[in-house]
Amino acid sequence: MNAATPVDTQRELQAMQSDLERMVREVQHVIVGQDEVIRGVLTCMLAGGHGLLEGVPGLGKTLLIRSLAQAVDLEFARIQFTPDLMPADIVGTSVLVQGDPSAGGASSLEYQPGPIFANIILADEINRATPKTQSALLEAMAEGTVTAAGATRPLPRPFLVLATQNPLEMEGTYPLPEAQLDRFLFKIQVEFPAEDELMAILDRTTGQAHGDVQPTLDAARIEQMQRLVRAIPVTESLTRYVVRILRATHPEDARAPELVRRYVRFGGSPRGAQAMLLAARVRACLDGRMTPSLDDVRAATFPALRHRVLLNFEGEAEGISVDRCLAQVLEAVSAD
Repeated sequence: MNAATPVDTQRELQAMQSDLERMVREVQHVIVGQDEVIRGVLTCMLAGGHGLLEGVPGLGKTLLIRSLAQAVDLEFARIQFTPDLMPADIVGTSVLVQGDPSAGGASSLEYQPGPIFANIILADEINRATPKTQSALLEAMAEGTVTAAGATRPLPRPFLVLATQNPLEMEGTYPLPEAQLDRFLFKIQVEFPAEDELMAILDRTTGQAHGDVQPTLDAARIEQMQRLVRAIPVTESLTRYVVRILRATHPEDARAPELVRRYVRFGGSPRGAQAMLLAARVRACLDGRMTPSLDDVRAATFPALRHRVLLNFEGEAEGISVDRCLAQVLEAVSAD
């Protein structure tokens, strides 16, 4: 089979753009604004990663994820995380199945899959479950498999976990451990809508009209898009720029700016660099470009690293934000 030519790749990118724009229009029948959030979730899906959406209640996080699942015609499962949720409620468990006595059948244990066996998982208010239950997602998010009842089972493809959490209510919550946070490609901040967006939300939600979301993509098409994203070429200089940004988030690195040296306890992990590079590729694809640019990397830096850079006690006490540290990193690191 002949290798794809630049013309073929450009044609594929244009088709991908067209399909994604059609899908986004379907989501916007229900969701007002939140363009950056939708773009961030799309980036997670096309990069084959997972997303953590953080925002105050009432901003439409759950509705957005449900609408996305409807627009891509994938199996969707919502898991409401609560303190009494158990790992078996997520991954499934073995149940006793009674045999037919008249036929001499013996009872046996049969595995019943949990809701994790879907394409898009909404982990709603993930930080309300105990760490033991949160850890049930670790293998699924990292390897796309579930080990239960003595066997390892593959999850359906594509597989995407989109978790939500509320940054305001800390009582009765269990902050996600660093190992769990590192499994998320992006941490997406869901901002409060602007005045015009609020007007549109009120018109849409308090009137008689209700938008319907129609499926536009299937699993095979999404997997094709994921392969195209990873086939986008990246220059060595861009990869080196990503590495330098990541290293500059570590306080001991020579390029680390003042805020990082003073207020950061641990910098980003190698997964952070992977997330930045994949997200830069996706951003280029969404814009119909054949290769990512420095601006693509800079745009991906905040959602890819804000949950991977840990502040020290002094930084938390003084209210220093990770995004502020990352902004200074981008100022300090050159692409030369």
